[in-house]
Amino acid sequence: MYASDKTRQLQETSKSLLKRLAGKPLKPADISTLRQVLVFHEYRYYILNDPLITDTEYDSLYKSLESLEAADPSIIRPDSPTQRVAKSLTKNFPAVHHLVPMLSLENSYNADDLLDWDRKARELTGLSGIAYCVEPKFDGASISLVYKNDLLVRGATRGDGVEGDDITINIKQIRSVPLSAAFSDYGIEQVEIRGEVLMNKENFKKYNAQLAEQQLPPLANPRNAASGSLHIKDPAEVGRRNLEAFLYHVSYYADSENLDINRGEMAGTESAHAARSKKTPLTHSDSLDMLWNLGFRSPQKEKIVFRNIQDTIDYCLDFESKRDQLPYEIDGMVIKVNDFALQDKMGMTTHHPRWAIAFKFKARQATSRLLKVEFQVGRTGSITPVAKIEPVPIGGVTVGSVSLFNEDVVRSKDLKLGDSVLVERAGDVIPYIVKPLTDLRTGKEKKIVFPTQCPACGDELVRAEDEAVLRCININCPAQVVERIIHFVSKDAMDIRSFGAANVLKFYELGLLKDVPGIYQLPFDKIAALEGFGEKSISNLQSAIEASKKQPLHRVIFALGIRYVGETTAKTLAKAVSYLPDFKKFSLDELLALEDIGPKVAGSILQFFENPDNLKMLSKLEGLGVNMRSSRSDKTETGNLSGLSFLFTGTLHELKRSEAEELVEQNGGKILSGVSSNLSYLVVGEDAGSKLEKAKKIPAIKILTEKEFLKFMGKAT
Repeated sequence: MYASDKTRQLQETSKSLLKRLAGKPLKPADISTLRQVLVFHEYRYYILNDPLITDTEYDSLYKSLESLEAADPSIIRPDSPTQRVAKSLTKNFPAVHHLVPMLSLENSYNADDLLDWDRKARELTGLSGIAYCVEPKFDGASISLVYKNDLLVRGATRGDGVEGDDITINIKQIRSVPLSAAFSDYGIEQVEIRGEVLMNKENFKKYNAQLAEQQLPPLANPRNAASGSLHIKDPAEVGRRNLEAFLYHVSYYADSENLDINRGEMAGTESAHAARSKKTPLTHSDSLDMLWNLGFRSPQKEKIVFRNIQDTIDYCLDFESKRDQLPYEIDGMVIKVNDFALQDKMGMTTHHPRWAIAFKFKARQATSRLLKVEFQVGRTGSITPVAKIEPVPIGGVTVGSVSLFNEDVVRSKDLKLGDSVLVERAGDVIPYIVKPLTDLRTGKEKKIVFPTQCPACGDELVRAEDEAVLRCININCPAQVVERIIHFVSKDAMDIRSFGAANVLKFYELGLLKDVPGIYQLPFDKIAALEGFGEKSISNLQSAIEASKKQPLHRVIFALGIRYVGETTAKTLAKAVSYLPDFKKFSLDELLALEDIGPKVAGSILQFFENPDNLKMLSKLEGLGVNMRSSRSDKTETGNLSGLSFLFTGTLHELKRSEAEELVEQNGGKILSGVSSNLSYLVVGEDAGSKLEKAKKIPAIKILTEKEFLKFMGKAT
């Protein structure tokens, strides 16, 4: 529909409009251009399922057009994007008419928007206060289902809001969609319900892992995975993707005499009393309960009704911080006037119902441009490509650097310098590049060239056959030295407070610190002359360094940064010896005999202790007073928790997570890293997430609150 030149032109026009919008409102002269770019982006989103701008950027453009048309209604055209949802449909499936148009929702991004919406709702209803039902805004693919005489007769996509694609055969592959439901118990003969098809986070990870095994590019996000799955021509493949469906809205129903029931319009009439006798719902909240009771996966457990807008706002703001604990993606909350009679009184525009609004969370995605790639050297010599992009705000944070992981990832994504790229923050924390927007390429983009020599020391880089990363194997590589020191002093290692990465780098560049043992030989007289280092800060640093000499052996082992040796493996190793240098006497078979240590880890440990430079470093650390011997906490094999395993999830209030784990280990128990049938106890704190839900499905796992755990340990307060 759009040639590549036209695509690039419209995308650049979009960016220009968005840039101007950031400073001031657009002018009436921009209306024609606004309409063009919105129609273009609707096509990319609804038809190709390959958007070039984010939802937030689209909403910004849409609201601008809406505002301009509201200021002068005479300029509204029937084909304006504000008068419809999208333009056309895919031809792969037959088109069907929805019984009631599937309109968009008005969007809000802050509390002021919700207060203004509440004011309008009260004006339209003539009430001083309104009850609102709030539920998650699922980030999936919208669907419409029709049941007649209790049987599922049709499933359709949203399409343009008036017509959608008939995907009944694919809908039937989703096990959370009942093939029949007893609507007749509620006096309903025909009903149309709306919902969202999702792929939950766990299934999304598994599916992308399968694609990786087949050397296929991963899907961008669960929403795209769900939307694309609905249009697959092979229903069996749809079934294999483990999709789920939440049904959250009853848009239409007719009674047993096939009389239309427009829900709230019947309130206060004789028909209303008849409907009540049949249990027909007269509020949105009741309709969700009805769907739940009929076997649908409605947000019956997630929804909540509030009597005023302020409580509604507080709940929405609080829920945003919990979104990552859900097993599925949401991008906001939906607020609906609960009473159907009030909904019908308020009515709707051609675009959205006046009785509902979406409170959108901060954007997770944004588009940017890949400017260059820098290559960083890690503490184990691994070379990591880091993309430098045009700084862009995502979820309240400005992102300018994004890890590209390794050369294989860069090649599989077909990334090039100069590309327009879609950037996302995974879990609102780690940014990554989802994909390049290849339709916007001009031909000036350049291939990303990986180095053959270490950027820090110049030595030749190597790549092992079983690895995806390039690596510098020069132990004296300055970049590795700095990273090893930073790791050594970190919180989970030797926990030398006041000695952060910035100070490590500063001391190294000034020649005051050259290696790990140098931490215990710092010239504090010279440091005292540096700006920002007063008497108190130096005293704190000296005390922290001195205290670190007494850290238990497992922390020392972890601090050494042996490749593949994490905190759990370090504890296993600490229990295997009384004196750390004794590992130089261990054979490969002896290491493999230790719990949870495989060939790769054992080989790395063996390699470390065969290196004379590493043994010399250990000897020097010991001479400087650093503990090299196992303590009681390292060696504990028996105790009242012997044979039991524990895992902690959520926020603890009485103990730090590390303190709770240490308490378990001191009494002979084990700490596991995940939920499995080997787990004895899961201890849950506040805001426990998916681990709790998984544990509930394994009968052998006992679930304890923090207070129950403390009581169990004889530490109750």
